[in-house]
Amino acid sequence: MRWYSRLYVGEKAEKRRRLIVQGLRENRLLPEVYVITPPQNGNNVLDIYPSAMLILPPYVNEDMLILGIAVTYWEALEVARQMVEDMHRRTGGFCLKEFLVESEAE
Repeated sequence: MRWYSRLYVGEKAEKRRRLIVQGLRENRLLPEVYVITPPQNGNNVLDIYPSAMLILPPYVNEDMLILGIAVTYWEALEVARQMVEDMHRRTGGFCLKEFLVESEAE
């Protein structure tokens, strides 16, 4: 598991940020916690997963880049919306790779 250097964090998640990050690193079950990642396929801009999926066999050994964290699905949607808005503002489009490169360069 890798972490985006400019991790997006929802309001509720901000209050428990350290515990959430530590729990995800230790593969603990974190109810109501969601992660936002780059898409697994080319049809999406971002993917939202419940954190419980990350401890299942297909995902536990996968080197996922975590771009954002949230508590509740609705907060995850809000965090993803903010990410997409920032992406469009910085790149003029919806190219995640370009957005990540530009963000790291700042």
